[in-house]
Amino acid sequence: MRPRPARLVIACGILAAPPLHARDAPPPPIEAVRDEIRANYDRARTDAHAPGVVYGVVKDGELVVVEGLGVRDTASARPVDADTRFRIASMSKAFTALAILHLRDQGRIALDAPAVRYIPQLASWKLPTRDARPITVADLLHHQAGLATDDPWGDRQQVLSEGDFTALIASGVDFASAPGVRMEYSNYGYALLGRIVTNVSGQPYQQYIRETIMLPLGMMATGYDVLAGPQETRALGYRWQDERWVREPDMRDGAFGAMGGVETTARDYARWIAFLLSAWPPRDEPDDGPVRRVTVRELVGLVSYMPPIERAKELGPPCRQSIGYGAGLRVIGDCELGRVLTHGGGYPGYGSNMLLLPEAGVGAFVFTNKTYTGLGTANFNALLILRRAGAIPDRPLPVSVALARAYALAKRAWVAGSLDGLPLAGNVALDKDLPRRARELAEIKRQVGECPLTEAIAPVTAMEGRFTWACAGGSVTGRVLRAPTADFQLQVLDFAATPRE
Repeated sequence: MRPRPARLVIACGILAAPPLHARDAPPPPIEAVRDEIRANYDRARTDAHAPGVVYGVVKDGELVVVEGLGVRDTASARPVDADTRFRIASMSKAFTALAILHLRDQGRIALDAPAVRYIPQLASWKLPTRDARPITVADLLHHQAGLATDDPWGDRQQVLSEGDFTALIASGVDFASAPGVRMEYSNYGYALLGRIVTNVSGQPYQQYIRETIMLPLGMMATGYDVLAGPQETRALGYRWQDERWVREPDMRDGAFGAMGGVETTARDYARWIAFLLSAWPPRDEPDDGPVRRVTVRELVGLVSYMPPIERAKELGPPCRQSIGYGAGLRVIGDCELGRVLTHGGGYPGYGSNMLLLPEAGVGAFVFTNKTYTGLGTANFNALLILRRAGAIPDRPLPVSVALARAYALAKRAWVAGSLDGLPLAGNVALDKDLPRRARELAEIKRQVGECPLTEAIAPVTAMEGRFTWACAGGSVTGRVLRAPTADFQLQVLDFAATPRE
C-alpha cells in the first residue's frame, strides 16, 4: 500500500488552529506537551543564533505537529512556515542511497561489484596497499571505501560541473585506509554514488531521484536546483559572525549534490518521513510505494560500526548509545527511545536533523538557515518529551497464533503441575529433567498460591513471549520460546516466583 501523503492535522499557529476536542475530554498527550516542544526548539534556535527554524513531528503517516520559528531572511523578516524551502544538506544522502538500492532491485547495479564498472574513471585510482581490494558500490554506500572524512572540503564541491567532476575523479585520490577496513564518512563517496545513478539510469541523478522517488510521494516542492524555484519561498542561508548574521553565498546545483543538495519544505519532507516509517513493521499487505518496503529497510541494515557515544548531558540521565551506519541513515541504540534511525545535515547556510522511531511509527525533523546548525540535540529532546509524556509508545507486537498456543500450553503445565505430554524440544529434558521441573513448579505454586491466569502474554517475537501473573501470595513471571523448527516444539518453558513480602 502506498503510504498516504502526510496530512496536516495539527498546526502550531502557521496553517490552522488546533482542532477542538470534547469540552470535558482530557487533551491527547501530544497536545499536553505542545508548549514544551515549542519552547525546546525556540530555546535551541535562540542559543544557536539561527535566524529561522521549522520543525515537525510525523506520527502514523500524518504531520501532527509543525511550526515555523523566526525568519526566512533577515532583510524582509518574512516568517518561516511549513512551505518555506530549506536545503537539508547530508539528509540528502538517504535519497541517493535509496536510488542505488532501487537500481539494484531492477538488476541494473550489483552492490558487490567494483565501482569502476559504473565509473570508468576510477580505473586510474591507485589502491593504498598491494593487498587492498577495489572499491565496491556497497563500500560507497556504507562509507567504507577508504576515502578521507571530508565535510569542510566536500561541502564546497557542491557547485562542480559534471565535466569538472569527471576530471576530479580521473585525477585520482589519496586513501585514508584500505577499502572495506573501516568506516570514514565521505561526501566524495556519495557524490560518486550520484555519478553511478546518472551513468546507470541514463538520466542526471537529480532527475532520476525526483521522478522515481520524490514526485510519486507528492514532494512537488522538493528538488536540487535552488535557483530555479520561486525565490520568495526560500530560507536564505546565514552564518553568525561578529555578533551578526552574515549572508552565505548561494551555491548552485552541481555534481556533488547527491551528497547534500536537496532543498525541501516541512510539508514535503513529512511525506518522505511517512514513507520511510511505512516500511515498518514487515507485513503481508500490498506494497505499492515507489520503492519496496524491504528495500527501504536496507537503509538501516548495519554494516559500518561506529564507536559508542555518550548522550548529551542536557537530555537527562547518563546514557551510552551504540551507533552504526547503514546506507544513508545512522542507527542509534538509546536507553529510552530504543532503536533510533537518524541523520543530520550541515552546509554553508543551513543545518538539519531527522530522527525516526520505527517501532513507534514516529519521526521528527528540524531545518535551520544557519551554517552547520542542525539542532540535533533539540530534535532528540522533542522525542524524549513525547516519550516521557506517554504520547509515542512503541506499537505492541501482535500475538501470533503459534505464540498463543505456546502460552496456552504454559497455563496447562501450571494447572497440571507438570510438563508431561507437552510438545517439548529435545533440549528441555536434557537441560533439566522433567521430574525436577515438576518439583520446582510445585514449590512455586506453594509460594504464590492461587493464580487467575487472566493476564495476556507480551510478545518478544512471533516465537517468544513473556508473562506475569498476579497471584494470591505474590507473582509469577514466565517465558515461552519455540524451537526454530517447522513443527511446533517448545525449547523454553520457564516459571519464576516472587512471593509477597
